[in-house]
Amino acid sequence: MIKKLSAEFVGTLWLVLGGCGSAVLAAAFPNVGIGLLGVSLAFGLTVLTIAYSIGHISGCHLNPAVTLGLWAGKRFPASEILPYIVAQVIGAIVGAGILYVIASGKAGFSTAGGFASNGFGDNSPGKYALIACLVTEVVMTFFFLIIILGSTHNRAPKGFAPIAIGLGLTLIHLISIPVTNTSVNPARSTGPALFVGGWAIAQLWLFWVAPILGAILAGFFYSWLIGDEKNEPDIVGEESVREN
Repeated sequence: MIKKLSAEFVGTLWLVLGGCGSAVLAAAFPNVGIGLLGVSLAFGLTVLTIAYSIGHISGCHLNPAVTLGLWAGKRFPASEILPYIVAQVIGAIVGAGILYVIASGKAGFSTAGGFASNGFGDNSPGKYALIACLVTEVVMTFFFLIIILGSTHNRAPKGFAPIAIGLGLTLIHLISIPVTNTSVNPARSTGPALFVGGWAIAQLWLFWVAPILGAILAGFFYSWLIGDEKNEPDIVGEESVREN
């Protein structure tokens, strides 16, 4: 278990450092900024690269909503949910901390720009209302879990799950960055919010409730759809199920 949790810690750290780092450091860099497309691709690449690296150790959840969605889909034991979520949140906080140290090395840096935090209303990048942000996060996380559950099922082609999941996350960001700055991951939202404080902490509840709701709905739906009656492999391989 300690190896699984260490993998989840490192993986979630990489997700926040790579994804949020691209948004904070490179999105609007003078003349060569990577923009919305670049940030979306960066989030997808973090998942794709780390899934091939640690998927055979922990399943590479990196996300409390994914862990709960896999449980709802009969892919993950309830006894390991809490330690996985704790490891993910700590990894996200450390990743955000490393990013803060790097970003604050530039004169004039301030978290007032949002520090890649998620928000609604006046704190939404496109000023979208609460209900729009709620629906976006529920629906995007629902489909993220459908992609995960489908691509990792034992009936799916082997070895391609990280590609489908990484590209799925890229697409989700392309759709929803203007609405919420894209969460679909409570841990990813928590790390930056702790450094911004104020409004980011006050609005953090949405980015726990909505992704978890969407993920659990997807887990139950996909389990019914595919007719699973027993645990199947989680994100990358059968090894993690055997260890459970």
